[in-house]
Amino acid sequence: MVTLSVPDMNCAHCQASVESALKPHTSKLEVDLQGRKVHAESLTEVEKLLEALSDIGFPASVES
Repeated sequence: MVTLSVPDMNCAHCQASVESALKPHTSKLEVDLQGRKVHAESLTEVEKLLEALSDIGFPASVES
């Protein structure tokens, strides 16, 4: 499982957009709006998740 930091995700609409963008690339997805984090089991390379988020205006980074 990978944890992504999504600092610009700050409302329910943002959360829905993030979930929609990532669902095709994940087998399991948990979005923590309060913590502005996404926990995902990726079906592809992590870079694809970051790219999917960037494409919808939510730059993200991998948390260690």
